[in-house]
Amino acid sequence: MGFQRVGATTLGKTLLIDLSNRPEFLYTITMNDEEINNNKLNENNVDNVDADLTYVESTEDGEALPSKDAIKKLREDLKLCRKEKEDYLIGWQRAKADYINLQKELDLSRINISILTKQKMVEKILPALDSFEMAFANKEHWESLDKDWRSGIESIYQQFVSGLNNSGIEKIDEINIAFDPNIHQSISITETNEELKDHTIEKVLQVGYKIGDRVIRPAKVTIFEFNK
Repeated sequence: MGFQRVGATTLGKTLLIDLSNRPEFLYTITMNDEEINNNKLNENNVDNVDADLTYVESTEDGEALPSKDAIKKLREDLKLCRKEKEDYLIGWQRAKADYINLQKELDLSRINISILTKQKMVEKILPALDSFEMAFANKEHWESLDKDWRSGIESIYQQFVSGLNNSGIEKIDEINIAFDPNIHQSISITETNEELKDHTIEKVLQVGYKIGDRVIRPAKVTIFEFNK
């Protein structure tokens, strides 16, 4: 059988026609503009074909699965989807918990750094603070000094104390309160006949300092002890 190129369409496709037996059949295929546009529209709509299709579970040979087998497969797929969902949920919850724990650790670390910085600052000025306290302790000598001069020194000391308080640093200098080994260091004992004073602070020999519950230096004190 022989074929001969006899014409071309406007889309660039060549028509081959058998001329060996039917020479009278000689055609040239042409398409008008409307047909060309319709053809292009059909080509553009190929991507939308999926939306009109219904998928059926099938065997490897392309035959539709029986209803029983199709339902079983759907159940297996549903079970797998649920397991994957649970795995994703557990993973997300674990990641969220790790993030929250990390934030807590970072916050705690920042707090500890802040406290440590304040502690180092107080430790450096403790000698100066102790000098003030020692000068004030001898009331007889202190009050014998010029009043204006004393007022100036006391004002400077109060500025120190105010700055410490504003930074969250507290003095440990109370008396007549219960002895607390966490914030007090007992230096000596004074006997008393008053039972209510037993193990209370009689005198503060050296002022202590703390930041919240963190003791920078315990107060050195004398305590009462009830003489039974």
